[in-house]
Amino acid sequence: MMSSVSVPANRWLVLVAVMLAFLPVVLDMTILHVAVPTLTQSLSASGTEVLWIIDIYPLLMAGLLVPMGTLADRVGNRKILLIGLVIFGLASAWAAFAQSAAMLIAARVLLALGGSMIMPCVLGLIRKTFEDEGERAMALGLWGMVGAAGAAVGPLVGGALLQHFWWGSVFLINVPVMLMVVPACYILLPRREQTTPGRWAIGQALLLIVGMISVVYGIKAGFGGKQSLPVIALVVLIGVTSLTLFVRKQLRSPEPMLDLSLLSHPAIVAGLIMAIVASGALAGVELTLAQELQYVLGKTPLQAGVFMIPIMAASAVGGPVAGYLSNRFGLRRVATLSLAGAAVMLAFLARSDFHDPGVLVPLALALLGLTLSIGLTASSIAIMGSVDASKGGAAGSLEATGYELGTGLGITLFGVFMSSVFSRAIDLPSGLPQASAEQASRTIGDAYIVANELPFDQGASLIEASKAAFTQTHSVLLTTAAVVIAVLAVVVFLALARYRSLPPAHH
Repeated sequence: MMSSVSVPANRWLVLVAVMLAFLPVVLDMTILHVAVPTLTQSLSASGTEVLWIIDIYPLLMAGLLVPMGTLADRVGNRKILLIGLVIFGLASAWAAFAQSAAMLIAARVLLALGGSMIMPCVLGLIRKTFEDEGERAMALGLWGMVGAAGAAVGPLVGGALLQHFWWGSVFLINVPVMLMVVPACYILLPRREQTTPGRWAIGQALLLIVGMISVVYGIKAGFGGKQSLPVIALVVLIGVTSLTLFVRKQLRSPEPMLDLSLLSHPAIVAGLIMAIVASGALAGVELTLAQELQYVLGKTPLQAGVFMIPIMAASAVGGPVAGYLSNRFGLRRVATLSLAGAAVMLAFLARSDFHDPGVLVPLALALLGLTLSIGLTASSIAIMGSVDASKGGAAGSLEATGYELGTGLGITLFGVFMSSVFSRAIDLPSGLPQASAEQASRTIGDAYIVANELPFDQGASLIEASKAAFTQTHSVLLTTAAVVIAVLAVVVFLALARYRSLPPAHH
């Protein structure tokens, strides 16, 4: 009989099963990036609706990961993982056949629910399955590779599907994957696992979700200039109040949902900040690139996906490389240098001409993907190496929240910032009706929607103006991202000054 603490013999098979479960969740974060132009035109979705379609997924995930992580610790990772996989499959089918932007947003909400049940279980199962520190670093490296590869292949898969099928196919592809993964996880995952006693506080979960969504909605609405100032102030106030209440409850509760005492480790704080900023930068840069390539350079979704292969392929290699390098040279050096490298590449790309990429642009994209994903895996190692196995689930959900929050905020802030820079940069052709002029100056997608409704000459000159404005916008965006990541490199260097990973637990 296998004791619950002995190392399962088929642990590498377990790793394969959970990595397969994890793949569609990550695919779904980026698969939409190249689909945005097609989707915007098909559902004639406004700029705000497009941001919500992309963004509701990582944002809700960020709010749900912690509650789902603690729920999994209470009732077992296997159960929650299987339920999550089924929900995810059903939601994918619904999203594929959505008839309107609102329906698609609703389906993405359900996808986020399924995804948030899958993510923390994957990390928790890896933490429980691999007790040996060297093996765990390897397993986390492989997991990081699948995560990065999934996020990487997303735009390519999306582009290839859009070449041959309608936009809904980018969701439908998850269904056959789930039909394979569910039985595999059902068979391979250990039936018996240690669970944490205690009840699950649904109220705290709701506070966290309401708080996060309100604050982000406030940021979006505030910069979008759609809502009046009192409304925005009220929404942000609700958000901040909910989050404050959540934190107070966590600090007082004998069994908190989110173990905030984990934040007393400087390494965990550094890891979290790295996860948020690096994943935000990666998501924002990919979204900006996908739009630049399709709207400005007129590439098809597939060509855009192919152009982005270097950033993707290199970010897939970053995980294992980071595991090896940090075992060899120490986490602090690896984390700091990878972030500094990413900042340099962003600054270079901000000045590059994408019309004539040559060898340097693909090379810079590859180095950016590599350095950012080394940074992300280093954040994993910092967080997971600072906690005891029994807190693996809590730390895992904290870290995954960092990723999702980063992706969500990255897309929000890039999208909002992009929109405000774009509307300042665009030089609208004369004689546009007031309403059209207002819509066209919001985003390049809106400009294309308006141009389709105008007489040919006027439409063509509007498209030219929007292309020129977007090129200017993308260089401002990438320069800003470079500065932020350079500052982060310094912060991480200081925060990891006394980092030591915990010795493995002996039984």
